[in-house]
Amino acid sequence: MPETPEEGEKAMATWTAWYGELGDKVRNGGAPCGQSHTVSGGGVVANGGPNPVSGFTLVAAENQDEANKMAAGCPIIDSGGNVEVCQLKEM
Repeated sequence: MPETPEEGEKAMATWTAWYGELGDKVRNGGAPCGQSHTVSGGGVVANGGPNPVSGFTLVAAENQDEANKMAAGCPIIDSGGNVEVCQLKEM
């Protein structure tokens, strides 16, 4: 997370530019995710564990290769992160 308003503005500009490059392929610009909670059998809830997902973006791609190429431009990569790319299965 940005530590100053200026860093926040710079980060948002980077994301806006990436979304602009993707154009109409962006189906849902997503959002950052908060802390995860794990719910298991019997309704047991474990709070505060590591969150495997920091956020999401939903794009339309012809195939996995195209989606991977789109992900290569994600701003999170420039800050030392990585992007998991998976196909959304329709039910």
